[in-house]
Amino acid sequence: MLGRSVELARFDALLDRAMVGARGGVRGGGSRETAGGGGSRGAAGGGEPRDGGRSRLVDITGEAGIGKSRLLGEVCARAHRRGMTVLRGRATEYERQVPFQVFTDALAHLDPHALDGFEETDAVAPLLQRGGAVDRFALHRSTAALLARLAAPSGLLLALDDLHWADPASLELLDHLVRHPVHAPVVLAVTRRDRQSPESLAARLTRELDTGTVVRLALGPLSARDCAELAGPGLPPAETAALHAASEGNPFYFLTLLQAHRGGTAPEASAPPGLGALLLDELTVLSPARRGIVEAVAVLGEHATPAMVGRVTGRSGTAFTADVHALTRRDLLRSGPQGLLTLRHPVVRTLVHESTPYLRRVEIHGLAARELARAGASAAERAHHVEQSLTAWDPEAVAVLVEAAARTARTAPASCAHWLDVALRHLPHTPEHAVRRRELMLRRARALAACGGLRESRDLLQELIATPRRPDASPATGEDRGLRVRAVVLCALVERHLGRRTEAVALLRRELARDPAPADVVRLGLELGSAAPEHGDTSYARVRGEVDAALAAARSTGDEIGEAGVLAVAALGEAYEGNMSAAHRFARQAAALVDSLPDNDLTALCEPLARLGWAEAFLEHYPDAERHAERGLAIARRSGQLYVVPHLLLCLSHVRVQTCRISSALELADQAEDIARGIGSDQLLAFVLASKAAALVAACPPGDPRPLAVAEEAVSAAGTGVDWWASTAWCIFGWAALMAGDPVRAREAMLRAGGPELQRMQPSMRPLYLEILVTSALVTGRPEEARGWAERARKEAEQLGLPMQRASALRSTAHLPLAQGDTAAAADLFAEAAAESARCGAVFWEAHSLLLGAPLEATAGRVRAGGQSWLRGRRLAEAGGSGLLVGLADATRPPGDPEAPYGSPDRAELAELLATLTARELEIAELVAQGLTSRAIADRLYVSRRTVETHVSRVFRKTGVSSRTALAALMARRRSGSRFGDARTEQE
Repeated sequence: MLGRSVELARFDALLDRAMVGARGGVRGGGSRETAGGGGSRGAAGGGEPRDGGRSRLVDITGEAGIGKSRLLGEVCARAHRRGMTVLRGRATEYERQVPFQVFTDALAHLDPHALDGFEETDAVAPLLQRGGAVDRFALHRSTAALLARLAAPSGLLLALDDLHWADPASLELLDHLVRHPVHAPVVLAVTRRDRQSPESLAARLTRELDTGTVVRLALGPLSARDCAELAGPGLPPAETAALHAASEGNPFYFLTLLQAHRGGTAPEASAPPGLGALLLDELTVLSPARRGIVEAVAVLGEHATPAMVGRVTGRSGTAFTADVHALTRRDLLRSGPQGLLTLRHPVVRTLVHESTPYLRRVEIHGLAARELARAGASAAERAHHVEQSLTAWDPEAVAVLVEAAARTARTAPASCAHWLDVALRHLPHTPEHAVRRRELMLRRARALAACGGLRESRDLLQELIATPRRPDASPATGEDRGLRVRAVVLCALVERHLGRRTEAVALLRRELARDPAPADVVRLGLELGSAAPEHGDTSYARVRGEVDAALAAARSTGDEIGEAGVLAVAALGEAYEGNMSAAHRFARQAAALVDSLPDNDLTALCEPLARLGWAEAFLEHYPDAERHAERGLAIARRSGQLYVVPHLLLCLSHVRVQTCRISSALELADQAEDIARGIGSDQLLAFVLASKAAALVAACPPGDPRPLAVAEEAVSAAGTGVDWWASTAWCIFGWAALMAGDPVRAREAMLRAGGPELQRMQPSMRPLYLEILVTSALVTGRPEEARGWAERARKEAEQLGLPMQRASALRSTAHLPLAQGDTAAAADLFAEAAAESARCGAVFWEAHSLLLGAPLEATAGRVRAGGQSWLRGRRLAEAGGSGLLVGLADATRPPGDPEAPYGSPDRAELAELLATLTARELEIAELVAQGLTSRAIADRLYVSRRTVETHVSRVFRKTGVSSRTALAALMARRRSGSRFGDARTEQE
C-alpha cells in the first residue's frame, strides 16, 4: 500500500502479538471477570501488560480522503490472512442518533452461531438490533466479555471506521473498552478526523497514549513519488507534479483530479477545481433515473439495500438492475456487506445528500419509515427516518419517536433525550396536549440527567415547574399535582449532583409550603433528608423537623414503604452527625420494615436502601450494610434507577475495604466510576474517585503513586466545595499522601478537609481521620499537636461507642508512648486496637493494628506473642489482597521463621493438603513458586489479576501458609517428594 509501510509495519507487529496471545489460549474468555469487568490499571501489581494479553486500540487520524479507510481495509485483509476474526463497522454522518450504530454494523457480520452458549447474549441485545432492557453499564461489561469470547481461538480485530460520526452510546461504550482493556488478544482499530472528533473522544484517546493502551497513527499526505506511482506511467511527470501540488498529497483528492483530467472535464484555469465541484460534476452526466438511485442511497444510509432503494425510487426489474450495475462500474456505487449499497466515499455521500432537494429527502425518509414498519422493524430502528420525514404534527410519527425513546432510555439516554426533543418540538401548544407535554418534558429531563446533561435537565425541570396548570385543572387535580412533585424531586436531585444543595433544599421547602398531600409530604421529606448529611445550612440537624414530619405522614396513612424510606434517611442523618443511639434505633426500625417487604415494593426505595446501607456501615454493622446494599443494587439495576447505583456500589466498596476484601472493593469502585463519568456530576465523581483511592491505598504497596494520583483527581473534581463530598475527598487524599510518604501534604489535606476546628469532617468518622493527623504531626516533628489530636480522638471515640473508631483512637494513642520509647505500652494499645477491630469485623484494621504492634511485642520481650500477631496479621493481609498490609508485614517481619511453631506437614499431610486444591489453584501455586507476580500469572493465563489473587488467597487458606515464600517452599517439597517417589518406583 503506497506510502503507508511504516503504519502497516506497526499493525503487523500488533496483529502478530495478538496471534501469539491467541495461540497461548484465552482461558475463560467468555466470563465477565476475565473480560475486564474489573480491569482497572489502578489495582496492585501494575506494569505493562504482556504483549497479546490485553486489548490495544490503534487510533488512525487524518483529514478526509487521506486514506484512513483504505489503510483499515488493508489491515482487515492482513488479519483475515492470519486467521483472525475480523469485524468491521462504519459510523455514518446522518445516523448519529441511532444507538450503538457503529458496533451494530460491525456485529452484523458475525457468524449466526457465534453467540451459541454465550450466557450474556441478552445483555448485548441492543448491539444486535434486538430488544433489551439491560442498563448501559452492564451492556459495556458484557460487550467486553463478548469480545473476549470472539477472540478465541485465533484473535480478534474490531475495526471501527469514521468514529468522528459515532453516536453518543457508541462513544461511551468505546470509552469503557479503552479504560478497561479486554483481557484477550483483541486489537481495536478506529479511524477518525481530528477536527471533527468529539472532544471527549479525542481527550480519552490522548490520555491513554501514556498507558500504552492506545497507539496513534497520524496519516500524512502522500509524497510526489507515491502520487506518481499511483497515477501510473502514462501521465507525464509535469502533469503528475501539478496534480500532486493541487491535491496537497491527499490521495482521494488526487485520484479525483486524475479522473477529471483523464476524462477531459478539468477546466483549463490555473487554479484546479475544488473537490466538491469535481464530485458534483460526476452527477451532472447522470440520467434522472440514475441520479435518483444515487440520491436514495445517500439518504437511506444503513438501510440502502437494493430492495429498499427500489421501493423508494419506484424502480424494479432489469432496468433498475442495469442502472445499479452502471453506477457500480462508474465507481459511484459500491456493494457492501450483505448487499448494502454505498457511495464510494463518505465525502461523496455528504455532497450527494446535501445536493438532494429537501422535499425529496423528506419523501425518501418517509417511504423508508413506512417500509421498515411494514417489515416489522422496531420503533428504535424507524425513529431516524421518522424524524427526518417529520415536517408537521403527526400523531403516529410522534408516537414512534416516543416509543423509541422509551426503548433506549436505559441503554442510550442521549438518543432518548434527542427523540423526545423532536417529539416536543412537533407537539402542538394546545390545552388538550398540555399534560402530555409536561410528561414528555419530565421524561426528557430524566434522560438528560442520565447522560451528562445535568444543567440542561435542571433548566428543563425549572421550566416545567414554572409552567401554569391546565386552564381546566383545579388545585387539587391529582395528575397535575403528582407530576409537579415528581418534577420538583427530580430537580432537587439534579441540583444535588450539580453541587447546589442549598438550592435543592430551598426548592423542596417551597413545595412543602404549598400544603401538599400526605403522600407528597413523604416524597418531599425523603428528598429533603437526602440532601443531608452536610454542614452549615443544609446539615441534617436543619432538616430533621421536615424528616420527622414525613415520618409522621407516612405512619398516619399506613404507608409502610414511605415509612421505611424515611427511617433509612433518618438513620443515615443521625449516623453522620454522630448521634449513634438515635441512628441505631432508626436503622433497626428501617431494617425490620425493609426486610419484611418484597422487592417490588422496594422499587421506589433504592436511594433510601443506599442510605440504610451507609448508615449501617457507619454504625459498623457490616453484614447488614452489605445485605441491604446488595439488595438495593439488584433492584436499582432491574428498575433502571441509574443515579442511585453508584451510591450502592460505593457502600459495598467501603464495607469490603473495612472487612479486607480489597479486590472486590476496587472492582465495585471501578463500576461506580463508569456511571459517575456517564452522569457527568463532578460532585459524584469526586466521591467515587475518593472511594476508589481508598480502595487503592489498601490494594497497593506503600509508596505506590497510583492511589495519590486518583485522590488528586478526586479533590480536583470536588473543586472549591466545602461539603461532605469535598471533605471526604480531601480526607482520603490525606491518607493517600501519608502512605505515599508525604506527611506534610497529608497534614495540609486533613486540615483543609476539616476546616475550622475540623467541623467539616464527618463526626462519626472523625477519630479515624484524626489518626492521619496524629501520624503526620509526629513524623513532621509536632509531638504536642499529635498529643492534642490523639486526646480528641479518644474522647470522640468514647462518645461514639463504635469499636472501629475506638480502635483508631487507640492506635493514635499508641504512637505517643512509642515516641517516648515505651514499646510495651504501645504494643498493648495496638493489641487492644486489634481486638476492638475484630469485634465489629473490621479485618483490615485488625490486621493493620496487629502488624504495627507485632515488632513492638518482640522489642518488649514478648517474642512469641509478637510472632503470632505478625503471622495472623500477615495471613489476614494476604487473604484480603491488601498490598499495603502485605508491604507492612514484610517491613515488620520478626527474625527467624514465624511459621515454625506451626510445624511443617509430613509427606502424607502434604499430599492431603494439596489434594484440596483445584487444578487451577494448583497451576497458580506452581507459578507463584516460580517467582511470578500476580500480574505475570494473569497475563500468562489470560485471566484478570484479581482472579489470580482470589485463587492465591484460597491456596493460602487451604494450605495454611501465609506468604508466597512459604508457598514456594511447600511446592518445592511437593516436587522433591514426587521425584523421590518416581525414582523409587523405577528402582522397584
